[in-house]
Amino acid sequence: MIQIPFNNRYVNLGEEFYARTRPAPVIRPTLIKFNEELATAIGMSPVPLDPDTIAAVFSGNVIPEGAEPLAMAYSGHQFGHFNPSLGDGRAILLGEVTGPSGANLEVQLKGSGQTQFSRNGDGRAALGPVLREYLVSEAMEKLGVPTTRALAAVATGEEVARERPLPGGVITRVARSFVRVGTFQYFAMRGDEEAVKKLADHVIGHVYPEAAKADNPYQALLKVVVDRQASLIAQWMQLGFIHGVMNTDNMSIAGETIDYGPCAFMDAFDHNRVFSSIDRDGRYAYHNQPGIGLWNLTRLAESLVPLLADTGEQGVVVAQEILQTYVDTYIYRWLTGMRAKLGLTENVDDAIKADDKSLVEALLVVMEEGHADFTLTFSSLSQLGEQPGENDGAFTSLFDDPAQADEWLAQWRQRLSHEPHDDKARQSGMRAVNPVYIPRNHQIEAAIRAAEDHGDFSVFHELHEVLQNPFTVQSGKERYKQPPEPEEVVTKTFCGT
Repeated sequence: MIQIPFNNRYVNLGEEFYARTRPAPVIRPTLIKFNEELATAIGMSPVPLDPDTIAAVFSGNVIPEGAEPLAMAYSGHQFGHFNPSLGDGRAILLGEVTGPSGANLEVQLKGSGQTQFSRNGDGRAALGPVLREYLVSEAMEKLGVPTTRALAAVATGEEVARERPLPGGVITRVARSFVRVGTFQYFAMRGDEEAVKKLADHVIGHVYPEAAKADNPYQALLKVVVDRQASLIAQWMQLGFIHGVMNTDNMSIAGETIDYGPCAFMDAFDHNRVFSSIDRDGRYAYHNQPGIGLWNLTRLAESLVPLLADTGEQGVVVAQEILQTYVDTYIYRWLTGMRAKLGLTENVDDAIKADDKSLVEALLVVMEEGHADFTLTFSSLSQLGEQPGENDGAFTSLFDDPAQADEWLAQWRQRLSHEPHDDKARQSGMRAVNPVYIPRNHQIEAAIRAAEDHGDFSVFHELHEVLQNPFTVQSGKERYKQPPEPEEVVTKTFCGT
């Protein structure tokens, strides 16, 4: 039997925080993928286990000893409109663990049946979104981006009713916390300051124990969440990642990427790019993500105001002061990351590095005007030397107007001439931060189509394997580097509901 060292604490907050819910059994659970590395990290034993046993547990058919299944309550601003009662409509928290490293982690099933919060939904997940989330979340982990992790993907042997019947699936996710900004909003909008405090104390103890040492732990909590979120979104922007549904109920208090619904990585660069089929006005377009991050954090700050100072007025002032750090933190983290992508350091005179932001922005303009592929542009740039050479053509050919790219290269090389390290060290550093492989939309779609239409998971498994080493060129895997052909372009991505 699967042994998971549960040490549940969220359940002790009280039943106003959740609804006790057991997963609904499925007909024929079949294991698609099991993450043994992550299983070890949460202290699961023994591993390996037979696939049928794993499928039974991570479909929800068998509840492991020590689990206390529940659906979490929360609210959320969805595309700017407040919904006071959302909650886990198709997710069930099995429980919490303290892994061998001492990290506190939570284990959750997604697609495991109806809960009190399903709002007339079936609580199930189609197989496609399960495969997408497994691929993208695990790719994000290897790219170094804070994220929920995928522990298991299981086919249910049942169909779910969407626009057409689709095969169903369940994904098991692991996170530092599944508490969201919307969780705090749920109690704040009800005027339940005691519950807000209990929740904040739980998050501090479970995720940010260092905040407990501060003179005001709740101010420290808001500060660290602001910092983590600014850093996270900076990383998204550096990779051309678009979350697609940045509602407050989809913003993790732990600063992790969560809820991979209509997400996507860009191919050709476009500041205004939107993929989500439900984002009709571009609220969560690529270039809007930093601003939406601050908007969401403002909603969190509003919820925490009563805890930040002795009076509400003082609390508002404190919240504003903390929120004002977001922009500077974001710009610093974004520019630091973009410098690394261009092979630049700060080990030069201030007058020289002062124009680095303009140099980055100039490249993005040329990329957008030239319809250059985001990932290939930076990967190709990593191959170039400080002096013009034979690889220049591979870079400039990515742009509709190679002459524009040549002009920018001249500016970049002028800046490189001031760098203290040699070409090889610089190129090595650039290759360490500019991925060769990302989970491209058309490749994810190919994996989903093979699985849903033909029961063939080999495309999924091969893509997943490639994405485990995103910064290393892999022999025979050239096609995974390439952007889609015109007939392969994916223009819309969808939520799994």
